[in-house]
Amino acid sequence: MERKFKLSKDAKLAGVCGGIAEYFNIDPTIVRIAYALLTFFTAGLGGVLAYLIIYLIAKNN
Repeated sequence: MERKFKLSKDAKLAGVCGGIAEYFNIDPTIVRIAYALLTFFTAGLGGVLAYLIIYLIAKNN
């Protein structure tokens, strides 16, 4: 069975973190904390850029 990444209905912003959590079958809170840490430790650029890229990929999927 082919898994497909999609934006989640459990969305706080655009559904990216929730979609990642659904894809890997883990708690969305863990993904959101990891995203917050990534954003903090890369001075915002890495986290924001990654979020936008993942959002665009999922939106066009």
